Amino acid sequence: MATIKVAVIGVGNCASSLVQGKYHYAASNTAHGLIHEEIGGYRVSDLEFVAAFDVDSRKVGLDLGQAIFAKPNCTKVFYADVPATGTIVKMGAKLDGVAPHMLTAANDRGFEVDETRDATKAEIVQTIKDSGAEILVNFLPVGSQDATEFYMECALEAGVGVVNCMPVFIASRPEWEKKFADAGLPIIGDDVKAQVGATIVHRVLSNLFKQRGVTIDHTYQLNTGGNTDFMNMLDRNRLSSKKESKTEAVQAVLSERLADENIHVGPSDYIPWLHDNKLCFLRLEGNLFGDVPMNLELRLSVEDSPNSAAVVVDAIRCVKVGLDRGIAGALTGPSAFFCKHPPEQFTDDVAAQMTDDFIQAESSLAAE
Repeated sequence: MATIKVAVIGVGNCASSLVQGKYHYAASNTAHGLIHEEIGGYRVSDLEFVAAFDVDSRKVGLDLGQAIFAKPNCTKVFYADVPATGTIVKMGAKLDGVAPHMLTAANDRGFEVDETRDATKAEIVQTIKDSGAEILVNFLPVGSQDATEFYMECALEAGVGVVNCMPVFIASRPEWEKKFADAGLPIIGDDVKAQVGATIVHRVLSNLFKQRGVTIDHTYQLNTGGNTDFMNMLDRNRLSSKKESKTEAVQAVLSERLADENIHVGPSDYIPWLHDNKLCFLRLEGNLFGDVPMNLELRLSVEDSPNSAAVVVDAIRCVKVGLDRGIAGALTGPSAFFCKHPPEQFTDDVAAQMTDDFIQAESSLAAE
């Protein structure tokens, strides 16, 4: 089987888990922890990382196999023997991707921006083309509106599909989705769900209440963590799209939409010693038979970045299937299953079936 050539924007914790995962599954020959072992005939080990961009001086210029372990990355190392990939991390474009408070953090936790000039669009497009990349994965920090749109234009000019892992709305905005459709390129987005994370658990429980006839009156989701994502989100001005993405993901599965004052979903605080561990606290309050009140509380503890990578490896392979089949624009089922803010919301069981149908359709075509 051919490899899937991937370019990565942002060599942070999520990229680290994604790259480690390729080598872990190649070495272990196991499907443990995967949602899908194969998609369109492609395995996780078929991913090939051919281009990478960052703006941190501790990563720019390093081989990607080294850069994924450089500070301020702090995710769990589950595969330490990542070899030299031959892909050197190139200087990207800062734009609004670096919040000012991230430059003054102590103990190697923030960013140390490379002092060389930003790469131009033409240089980034040429690097992507020269690498042979087919798919660009966006791991920019939350709040990087200008930077995300810049890299999306790069993707369109370079002719590559996209997995938009962060909450700047691209696949779910008609004007951007049309650009990818017109260019003949598939995209999955926006804002990747974790494998078993706060939003997916919140959605499943909310849908369970709906299915069992329990009316939800109030709910909250509080999240804490110690990685650069949570540090970045200390700047509340960067959170508008993130809160919208997470809140609408929950609202979409409720039997009745809650008033804003009765639902709170979003990041809550940064606790450095948690590192890449994310703690989520959920509460749902509702009424049972006879209008008798009940409530449910849940505490979830997960390593944030591997939780994301489990979904991203599937999204990448679905985009590759889209490329192979000549499908352009937002991939509806996979976007709904893999992302919090897709172009169209479905319950997770329906989105899962739509994704499996998408995958099986490719298998059926391959067999003909």
